[in-house]
Amino acid sequence: MRANIIIVLMLVGILLSSCTNSKSENMAPNPVELKKTYLALGDSYTVGEGVSSAEAFPAILIQKLIEKQLKFETPNVVAKTGWTTGELLEALKAANIQQNFDLVTLLIGVNNQYRGLSVEEYRIELRELLQRSLVLASNKPENVRVISIPDWGVSPFAEGRDRTVIANAINGFNAVKREETEALNISFIDITEISRKALNQEQYFAPDGLHFSMEMHELWVEEILKTF
Repeated sequence: MRANIIIVLMLVGILLSSCTNSKSENMAPNPVELKKTYLALGDSYTVGEGVSSAEAFPAILIQKLIEKQLKFETPNVVAKTGWTTGELLEALKAANIQQNFDLVTLLIGVNNQYRGLSVEEYRIELRELLQRSLVLASNKPENVRVISIPDWGVSPFAEGRDRTVIANAINGFNAVKREETEALNISFIDITEISRKALNQEQYFAPDGLHFSMEMHELWVEEILKTF
């Protein structure tokens, strides 16, 4: 009888120990899931001039990536309306960013074209921007996306100007951008032809008649998402 009691007590002890361990495991804190980081470099198109920041392509892109179960933080934006490649370079030098990012986008060049700056100068400054983008992306080309220059010549603002001349000039800058980008094995995303679909389509323009609406930014994001 005594032996049976001892055996029963031992079994109870084992069961209690098992329950305690199970409870302890269930109460263990879950590891914090680190979110990915995103740096958006550019000009008015990256800022989302004419629309809210939430309606610009960087914010829309993050939302779409989150829907794909890719967890991202709010975008870090280094961009300003009117910036050329040279001005973006100066801003990056001044910012002296030390952080590495899981995603870097670069959309710059329309103001070089608009101000009549040379394609040769654009090539030189773009090369430096591409190298800086790579460094900020941990030197991983797959973490960088370079986006072509949209065609502002289709906008109501350009009414009365030679749209063909504008289109040809933008094509020239984009040809340089594609060449330099692909030489580094970085994804080049062509949204120029998409932007040209906005001709005489008011819904694709912001109230200022020059910059693009959220509806157009959403079309750009659809194209960017194809590279993920």
